[in-house]
Amino acid sequence: MVEVLQISQLGNPVLRQIAQPVEHLHSLEMQTLIDRLLATLVQSNGVGIAAPQVAASVQLLIVASRPNPRYPTAPQMEPTVMVNPRLLSHSEEQIKDWEGCLSIPGIRGLVPRYREIEVEYFDRHGNPHRQIFTNFPARIFQHEADHLIGKVFLDRLESVQDLITDQEYLTRILHL
Repeated sequence: MVEVLQISQLGNPVLRQIAQPVEHLHSLEMQTLIDRLLATLVQSNGVGIAAPQVAASVQLLIVASRPNPRYPTAPQMEPTVMVNPRLLSHSEEQIKDWEGCLSIPGIRGLVPRYREIEVEYFDRHGNPHRQIFTNFPARIFQHEADHLIGKVFLDRLESVQDLITDQEYLTRILHL
């Protein structure tokens, strides 16, 4: 059984650091971190996670949209491990939608994000990829990529009026 890691909470300095590029992707240490990050994501009902959230300040994130108790209407996709990801381009159009964060439990924020993005990254085996994401998966990528530059979704809010509790969010979603 793979170890589930503790998630760093808002206020932990690691969440405000700029993550370093992954240099030794094929090392046992890095491959173990990837396995533990995947296990932590599943156990916490996340749809994405970045290495700084488990106190590893490296450029590694996972986008894994799927319906779960935190995001009951999320689209289904296979978990995508992204090493040293880069945003290449984005649409002009931005959409405001609700986001939560495993590192900021209990609240959600209405955050503007680009509707469509193109990214490049390496998978866990070192293979390069270029991919276009739209809508919710694009939002997840942008949210997780922010963790690699020391930002959290609260930094992207236009107003504190755009905050609600998780309970209120789930009530609204389940009754729409």
